[in-house]
Amino acid sequence: MAGRLAVVGAGLMGSGIAQVAAQAGWAVTLRDLDDAAVQRGLASLRKSLEKFAGKGAIAADDVEATLGRITPTTELEAAADADIVVEAVFEQLDVKQAVFRELDRICKADAVLATNTSAIPVTQIAAATERPESVVGTHFFSPVPMMKLCELVRGYKTSEATLATAKAFAEEIGKTTIVVNRDVAGFVTTRLISALVVEAVKLVESGVATAEDIDIACRLGFGHPMGPLATTDLTGVDVLLHATRNIYTDTADEKFFPPELLQRMVVAGDLGRKTGRGFYPY
Repeated sequence: MAGRLAVVGAGLMGSGIAQVAAQAGWAVTLRDLDDAAVQRGLASLRKSLEKFAGKGAIAADDVEATLGRITPTTELEAAADADIVVEAVFEQLDVKQAVFRELDRICKADAVLATNTSAIPVTQIAAATERPESVVGTHFFSPVPMMKLCELVRGYKTSEATLATAKAFAEEIGKTTIVVNRDVAGFVTTRLISALVVEAVKLVESGVATAEDIDIACRLGFGHPMGPLATTDLTGVDVLLHATRNIYTDTADEKFFPPELLQRMVVAGDLGRKTGRGFYPY
């Protein structure tokens, strides 16, 4: 199936998607707003590949071969020939809609337009286009080269052909897929982790237990490989804040209302591993 993929957004998520696709033989265009962002994405990608090579998971020659299949750019028009476009920009509806409005204009008629959103209903994003049947959610997990799941999300008008193409693509690049048949805010995975994170943060906020003890309880009591607050630090405290807000806005369900502590941490810049401090120091 390998063909041409465009990834819009060269952050950690976008570069990870580009990496696994290029490793699977896809010709990848990696686009971001400026050269600095693109170069950071490429540097992250190279570091990841070299780490795999250092562990013997891939051959040393595969590093340069994979990088050779990736074309960096700051021009969204470079997505014009892509068979599949995966958007991985900031988790905000108006930002994503602006990207999809342009992709609708630029991309060929039979291209699949995929969004990596973790919480925003795909139907709302697809509404920015004249081809909502071609829009689908492909929710990858960070770090993409390590995490095996891809959550496929149907929008209200997503066609069977679009879903089938997205599924084939995800499986070809090594992912196991689940299908979300109705794109409620948060889908399956973000909805579950958001409810758990909100309750965990409330327990910390009210002094019931420490972050460490809550995570230990989830690891040893429930068999989770990582506790909810360590997961939040890995994913990004700001990302979880946006996710819980999006779900709360869509559902008005109080269990998803972001606690004050989560909001204050984001304002203070304690965003988790990427800033050196979140619920834990790094």
